[in-house]
Amino acid sequence: MGAHGIETAGVDVQKLITILNEALSEEWLAYYQYWIGARLMEGPMRSEIEPELLLHATQELNHAVLVVGRIIQLGGTPVTHPADWFKLSKCEYEAPLDPYVEAVLKQNLNGERCAIKRYKDLADFTNGKDHTTHQMATTILGEELEHEQDIEDWINDIKRMKEDMKKLRA
Repeated sequence: MGAHGIETAGVDVQKLITILNEALSEEWLAYYQYWIGARLMEGPMRSEIEPELLLHATQELNHAVLVVGRIIQLGGTPVTHPADWFKLSKCEYEAPLDPYVEAVLKQNLNGERCAIKRYKDLADFTNGKDHTTHQMATTILGEELEHEQDIEDWINDIKRMKEDMKKLRA
């Protein structure tokens, strides 16, 4: 982005770059959490949920691409070392130590809820000021909200399946 574009952003650009690097770190961690969780997951509905979690992982990677692009447009440098992801991220990375499908889904749900807060806060910070970042943030926010709904639906489906199995045994 040219100097005039940066000047007209209407926000503290250095603060925005810091926020975007935090978001970038969170996206990389979310990508890996989804990807490795999908690969290790065990239990009911695994074959239906795994491809969807891999799709979510790809979408998280696409979010990282958008965020990197915006950091560079603003004249910043994206976080360059994976070790810094943990330092910058405000969202917790939860390793899928328990591969049971519900445990993996609950971990991903926690991550999505953190991402929803991240992009809502970013959209609020840039609203009416930096239209480009605001549009990016609201686009990503929409996808994070869809991810949350998908995960909640799968958790509810598994819960319902367990309840139905209990009724059959009774």
